[in-house]
Amino acid sequence: MEYLKKTYRWFGPNFGVTLADIAQLGAEGIVTACHSLATGEVWPEETISDIKSEIEKHGMEWSVVESVNIHNAIKYGLPERDIYIQNYIQTLKNLAKHNIYTICYNFMPLIDWTRTNLDYQLPNGTSSLLYDPIAIAAFDLFILQRERAVEVYEEQVISKAEVYFKRLKIEEKKALESAVLAGLPGSKEPIPMSVFRQNLAAVSQISKEELRENLVYFLKAILPEAEKLGIKMAIHPDDPPFSVFGIPRIASSYDDFQFIKDCYPSINNGFTFCSGSLGASAKNDLVKIVEDFGDRIHFVHLRNVQLNTTGEFYEAEHLKGTVPMAAVMEAFITEQLKRIGSGRTDIAIPLRPDHGHVLLDDKKRQQEFYPGYSLIGRALGMAQLSGLEKGIRHQMKLS
Repeated sequence: MEYLKKTYRWFGPNFGVTLADIAQLGAEGIVTACHSLATGEVWPEETISDIKSEIEKHGMEWSVVESVNIHNAIKYGLPERDIYIQNYIQTLKNLAKHNIYTICYNFMPLIDWTRTNLDYQLPNGTSSLLYDPIAIAAFDLFILQRERAVEVYEEQVISKAEVYFKRLKIEEKKALESAVLAGLPGSKEPIPMSVFRQNLAAVSQISKEELRENLVYFLKAILPEAEKLGIKMAIHPDDPPFSVFGIPRIASSYDDFQFIKDCYPSINNGFTFCSGSLGASAKNDLVKIVEDFGDRIHFVHLRNVQLNTTGEFYEAEHLKGTVPMAAVMEAFITEQLKRIGSGRTDIAIPLRPDHGHVLLDDKKRQQEFYPGYSLIGRALGMAQLSGLEKGIRHQMKLS
């Protein structure tokens, strides 16, 4: 029986980690994208071919695209969205010509992820990423100074945010702003505040129902083409899986997954399972999500979080934290057995260690990494996950 396919995300040569580095870690596959191209552009075959060839020179395959980003015109339901949908379809066709068939994407309408501290110091000397709801409220109320922001927060949170903000030094305020605006994968530059304000104003006018409708419109347009091409679409959960700045979330829970599945019930309409994103909400039963949607989980991100009752969380070691990682891993091995029983061939589901602490020599080049994507930290995470997988398989008498 095949193991889960071990992959690493790679942002390109300018982010502190080379393909040669990753090859030394025993990786089978690479997860990447055409990061140099603007969202909405068609990915040229030549660009795809060049990236794929470079990966294969190092003895690995391009296993998953993360991400073919979705233009805001599609997310916001603007009149020009059909142009960008056609561009998206052409990109899928160009990827399929090069035998790349798994596409991770998200439908988050503002930024791809949100944290408040990108260098959260842990007791053992490593650093991690932190989300603090009080810090988010402070940013919203006193840095962004968003109109009607007070309507989003309870009085107790507003009071705590005011105290928190008043205690911040100038450099700490700048660090908070940079952390919140950093959520654009493949770029070292934070999102300009002017662009963030503009996008926030636009998406603040969109309800959850409208955002869902826009996702359905997109899926119904692209999935018939994806089915012809053999491409599996895998939506990534919202990160974090609850509203930030009052913006609706539509891929954060079991019910959201059920809605997405039902809107176009094809195996090509699938999911990226991210244990860290989903695990940042105590409401999510991660094992049940794998059990009930496992047949259409086409890509797996495994990381852990330490979640407290206030909604604050930091990214913990892969085998420590509030995510029941052993139970999640067992659920995926069980899903593999189901696939074998039903005659499916996609048994080795691509898995990558999602994020990693900054430790040891990585500290010397921390500024080169995209937040969360250190080399040694992710290698440690993969080693832990690989050992966990082998141990569970042995316990289940599968190896």
